[in-house]
Amino acid sequence: MAEEEKEVESAAEEPKKKSPIILIVVLVLVGLVLAVGISTFVMKQMMADAASEEDFDENKPHDSGVFIKLGDPKEGILVNVGGSRNGKMLKTNIILEMNPGKKSVINEETGTFQPDAEIKVMDITTQFLRSAALEDFDAQKQADLKKQLKEALNAELGNAAVYDVYITSFLLM
Repeated sequence: MAEEEKEVESAAEEPKKKSPIILIVVLVLVGLVLAVGISTFVMKQMMADAASEEDFDENKPHDSGVFIKLGDPKEGILVNVGGSRNGKMLKTNIILEMNPGKKSVINEETGTFQPDAEIKVMDITTQFLRSAALEDFDAQKQADLKKQLKEALNAELGNAAVYDVYITSFLLM
């Protein structure tokens, strides 16, 4: 009987010895997997931020941006143009194609402007339209007008923040 008790005790001791070793190995592997996962995530975030800050080449294809309409959703933008004494009004709908990688400008979750960026964009756009000469609103010069507005916005928001400017309606009265 003494031999049987020793065999039972030795059999019970063996799994106890293996169990801590297996547990340690599993914990080390889980720790390594977590470290690799976190490192990968951090590197992707850093690379995405760096890519959005690079010089943007207009001729180089890019992913589709986030389209945001400026001004009132129904009315668009209404400004006086050509000087205050001219009495001319411009009613227009402008849509900006924004770089989704610009976290300081675009809210990733909602696809809208960050609050401070929206104020800057509206201010720049309004001042740009108000300061443009009446001749700049000619149909043949609209491409230049859009390019100049894009450059003004990118100068304030950062290079490549605005991919393109689209004018969907234009009424000069």
